[in-house]
Amino acid sequence: MAFDSLSEKLQNVFKKLRSKGSLTEEDVKAALKEVKMALLEADVSFKVVKDFIKSVQERAIGQDVMTGLNPGQMVIKIVNEEMTGLMGSETTEIDLLSSDKITVIMMTGLQGAGKTTTTAKIAGKLKAKGRRPLLVACDVYRPAAITQLQINGEKQDVPVFSMGDKNSPVDIAKAAVLHAEKNGMNVVILDTAGRLHVDEDMMNELISIKDNVNVHQTILVVDAMTGQDAVNVAGTFDEKIGIDGVILSKLDGDTRGGAALSIRAVTGKPILYVGMGEKLSDLEQFYPDRMASRILGMGDVLTLIEKAQTEFDEQKAKDLSQKIKKNEFDFNDYLDQMGQMKKMGGLSSILGMMPGLGSKQLAQIEDNVDEKKLSHIEAIILSMTPEERANPKLMNPSRKNRIARGCGLDIAEVNRFVKQFEQTKKMMKQLPGMMGGKGRRGLFGGMGKSFL
Repeated sequence: MAFDSLSEKLQNVFKKLRSKGSLTEEDVKAALKEVKMALLEADVSFKVVKDFIKSVQERAIGQDVMTGLNPGQMVIKIVNEEMTGLMGSETTEIDLLSSDKITVIMMTGLQGAGKTTTTAKIAGKLKAKGRRPLLVACDVYRPAAITQLQINGEKQDVPVFSMGDKNSPVDIAKAAVLHAEKNGMNVVILDTAGRLHVDEDMMNELISIKDNVNVHQTILVVDAMTGQDAVNVAGTFDEKIGIDGVILSKLDGDTRGGAALSIRAVTGKPILYVGMGEKLSDLEQFYPDRMASRILGMGDVLTLIEKAQTEFDEQKAKDLSQKIKKNEFDFNDYLDQMGQMKKMGGLSSILGMMPGLGSKQLAQIEDNVDEKKLSHIEAIILSMTPEERANPKLMNPSRKNRIARGCGLDIAEVNRFVKQFEQTKKMMKQLPGMMGGKGRRGLFGGMGKSFL
């Protein structure tokens, strides 16, 4: 995951600070030297790191901090505030016109940055907010780009405007705006062509689109895994065509995260969203304060709560609570809870937002609660008949053998799951508080790894 290495190094620095009852100026400088090295290794711009350390040091060596009750905690608080400021302090939304007007958004970026997928993700986000978006296929060069956009548009239930690959992107964009006017759409999202590197032809095409169509927002998609190069690309695009905001894709990958910490400081342009996976729902609003908390190992409970609220079905939770009280919890209910966890990004995503968990601790938990085991459990349940899923009491040796053959797993694994299911079911009946009083936390929220 992004920032794992940086988070671990920063948490080690902070651990040393917390352990000291008082701090000297030398203690602070030594700690900030380690912070500086960690940021540079994370591929944060040298100038950004230099300015950041200077700001923290000026505040941290102040009299109030050094003589305070908990100077180590105060220094950490200052680092958190400065890091938040570095990434923009405030959350920035895509600037849309009123719903009775058409907002034209031009999506730009290099080939391979995930621009077309991100374009569809944005369309889904705007549709969920009540807008009527139209996706426009302006990439007439990359094979299958139009098809990819059409497939993703269909998944998001958003119409796609295409004129094939024989017309110029400028003509396609102009025609798309007219189409939107006639069909009552109020957001036009242009998926433009990328190149493997910044070149004059690409820039001229983007400038030509802006000259012929009233583009309200120009958004750049950059690959977070390219590190400092992502910052350089953002600077060049802004200089050549002018951008209004940045979306960082692939922030869930094995990236050092420097781009997220540098882009705002270097370009002055806000990060709007971050891509946290390949699914069309894996796009998160960028909150500088929450990202700083994640990087510093303080978790991101607010985002976790919002994800839970998005996927939370109140009626289902009430029904589930009643079933547990009556000892009627069955395999179908368990499968529903697994689906809920998947929608929230899976176990790794959920754990990554919990405060106080470093990368080593996360790895240990994930080793114990292997995602592969969850898929095995899903296979076991799906190999049951509807009657067996609804009535766990039907489980007997012959049924278990048939289920094992059906899912391709060893009979011992089926037996273990069924036994653990029954044990956990008894625990849930004895401890209704595990369901958060009213069933709001769900099975996984209360039960941890009981099934596994």
